[in-house]
Parts: sequence; C-alpha cells; structure tokens
Amino acid sequence: MYFIGVDLGTSAVKLLLMDEEGEIKNIVSREYPLSFPHTGWSEQNPYDWYDKTMDGLKELLEGFDKSQVRGIGVGGQMHGLVTLDGDDKVIRNAILWNDGRTEKQTEYLNDVIGKDKLSEYTANIAFAGFTAPKILWMKEEEPENFKKIKKIMLPKDYLNYRLTGEFVTDVSDASGMLLMDVKNRKWSKEMIDIVSISEDMLPTLHESYDVIGHLKSDIANELGVPSDVVVVAGAGDNAAAAIGTGTVGDGDTNISLGTSGTVFISSDKFAVDKYNSLHAFAHANGAYHLMGVMLSAASGNKWWMEEILNTKDFNKEQEGIKELGENNVFYLPYLMGERSPHNNANARAMFFGMSMDTTRADMTQAVLEGVTFGLRDSVEVARKLGVSITKTKISGGGAKSPLWKRMIANILNVEVEVPEVSEGPALGGAMLAAVGAGVYKDVKEITDKIVKVKEVIKPEPELVAKYEEKYQKFTKLYPAVKDLF
Repeated sequence: MYFIGVDLGTSAVKLLLMDEEGEIKNIVSREYPLSFPHTGWSEQNPYDWYDKTMDGLKELLEGFDKSQVRGIGVGGQMHGLVTLDGDDKVIRNAILWNDGRTEKQTEYLNDVIGKDKLSEYTANIAFAGFTAPKILWMKEEEPENFKKIKKIMLPKDYLNYRLTGEFVTDVSDASGMLLMDVKNRKWSKEMIDIVSISEDMLPTLHESYDVIGHLKSDIANELGVPSDVVVVAGAGDNAAAAIGTGTVGDGDTNISLGTSGTVFISSDKFAVDKYNSLHAFAHANGAYHLMGVMLSAASGNKWWMEEILNTKDFNKEQEGIKELGENNVFYLPYLMGERSPHNNANARAMFFGMSMDTTRADMTQAVLEGVTFGLRDSVEVARKLGVSITKTKISGGGAKSPLWKRMIANILNVEVEVPEVSEGPALGGAMLAAVGAGVYKDVKEITDKIVKVKEVIKPEPELVAKYEEKYQKFTKLYPAVKDLF
C-alpha cells in the first residue's frame, strides 16, 4: 500500500510516495510564483497551491498501482493567512509567514494587549509573521475584504479543504496563529475577541494524525485512486519535518536549514521560556515542542550566491573555504528581519570586519557561519531553560552541504545526526497518513521503524574553542547596531 506526503512550501510543492515499510517510491515537485507587492510584503495565490498539487499528484502516481493508495498527509508553510468568503472564494492573496507588514499590529498586541496576556492566552507573544496580526492588518487596512471573511485557514488547510471539503486544522500548525491556547489545545476565546472574529470562522482543531475525511469523489476519480483514501489533518512544516527525522522523544532536537532556519526541540511536557524568545507549540505527535526560528537561512545563502555572486554552483564556492574558526568577517543574517530571539521585523543583514585582504571565500564563509551563529542564539535560550542539547538531527536543503554540517557541529558543540532519508515535511506527512490509516499505532512506532541515521558529525574540541570566541563576538554585533535599523 502507498501513502502520499505533501510539502506545501514557500517556493514549490513537493510530493512523495511511500510504501508501508517507509521506502520512498517517487518524488516530484512543482514550483509556483511568490509575489512581493511592497518592500517587506510576501504573498501567494492559494489557487496555485491546489493547481500545482493536483498536477504533481498525477505525475507522482504514474506507473504505480493507484488502487494501493491508502492515505495522504500534508505538511505546509506555517502562519499564512488564507481568507474565504461565503462562496468559498479566496478573498485576497495569502499573506505569508515571511511577510513583515504587520509591525504596527504586532506592537499593538505586544505593548497594548501586553506580552504577559498574550503568553497567558496562547503561550506565545506576537511576531510579525504570525496570523493574528495579519487579521488585524486586514481589518484596519482592507476593511471591505475583512467584512467578507467567512473562513480563516492556514495554507495546508486550504489544500485539505479543496481535497476533502472539511474545514479543519491541526494543533501544530494552529499553534503559530496566536489564536490557540496551546497548553489546552483549543482556540483562545480572548484572542478571538481581540482580533474581532468569531470562532465559527476558524477550522475545527485536530491532532496531526487524525483522519479528517476522504478525498472528494471527483478528485479521487481525476487521480484514479480509491474513494476511501484517508486524509489526515497534517502538520505545520517544522512539526512534519520533525516527524520525518524522528524528532519525537523528550529533548530530541532537529535543525532545519530551509528557506528559514529552525531549531526544533521535542518535549513531552508543555513549557514556555519566560521571555518568549522561543515559540511554545503543540507537536504533531500529540505532545509539545519549543522552536526557535530565523527567517533567512538557506535562502540567505541562495541570495548571496545567486544575486551577489551570480552563480548557482554552491559547491564550487564552498570548495575555497579551508580554515574554519579563523574567519575575521562576520555576517548578520537578517535579510527579512528576524524572529528568534530578537523579534525585530526591521533588522537587516550586514557584513562586519572586512579588510583589504578579505576574499570572496571569506564572505561566503561568513554567510554560512552567520546563519549558524543565529541558530545557536536559539539553542542558548533552550539551554538556559535547562534543556540539554548534545545532539541534533538535521534537515532541509542546506543540510546537503558537508561544510555547513561541520560548522553546526562545532559552533553549537553538538553531534549532528544525518538521517538516511532527508525529505522533511513530505516524508513526515506520509508517515502521519500511515498512522491515520491504522498501519502504525502511533507516531513513535513509525519513526522507530523508518528513521535511520547514516552519518554522525562530531564536534572537534579545538574548533569548538575557536568558534566559541567567534560566537561571543557575534553576539555583540546586533545590540551595537540595533538602533540603526
């Protein structure tokens, strides 16, 4: 039997076909456009997600026995605001996770409503990328559109709605809306009132592995699959990626080097850091997690390579980097503002420490190190909470770089475990579907069976010491220039 995992990303949708033993049979992807109507804005057309997913599903299943498809699970980009009217038409383009237009609304929530109240209601404070500030922005800046709203959902929930007709979400993705009482896994009535909506505008909450319905008959017919294919609630992309890397035990950690960079720490118990520097969210396994998020990780390296160096040969550029721990050039990786731990939508990237002998390789190295230093900022918050982080799984496009993995091991002083299969949210979605279909009793059972480690990169004591000195210098840069942003 087969299970389909979908990763509804920011630049493309990736689709994966997996059998019940966890063997990946096929992977396809489809890109779609991303628009930036104004500086700091980031939007997408939800219709593109559906069209490209359906197109990709048809290619994914070519040559396979479609009658063996049993389930579908979607992992998706978090925080995006999708609004539908009374006719189920999309009112406006979705406002995405990396959109920074809500500075005013974020300040209102944090400073007027108050961070203490927000943390009490949702376990989190407001960040520009979260969904609740976007709803307030729409209310204030597009009142006519706001009045039309009948349904509010997240990107992957829109896809599930089109596939099944069921208006639902899961707790891991909903945690990032600033509308959910994370501890008690229910909508926060206080937050619903604050953003001037009603609870019937919000989807029904489910655990990620819950079966929410079946494919609509016309879609099942179009794809040529059985009408009883189950669709599970799915998960936010980071929680889905954590399932795909087996990050489900108490204290287990996964670092994702994708468009954004994340430090994901699984926890059996609900916990909040007192400064709310890390997000406190529900996990896709039925428990909880802490997460630090930086907005520009592998995307920052892509910008440096393609826009500045005008090359797509990332490997060649990294070949010139020989000496680690010796670079005197520093890079602040805040191309689109920053979330954890600074929560500053106005922060921007910068290079520091260049001299006449600075080389192209030095600056490329600084970009990779700067992102890794940014990830360590979140790790240090978790360590101050008493979380012992001595090893981490790794995922995302940046994880293909041996150099970057070595930097992570030594800058964070952790063992980096590389999974045999690194397909992130798409694999996690397929695994959740297999649990929902009853092939596995729970998430732990399927991760124990499927997720294997193929390589471990260990920290090197001498290099750890060198990078410790560099990191301490890095931590002084943001406070020094913060007022200039």
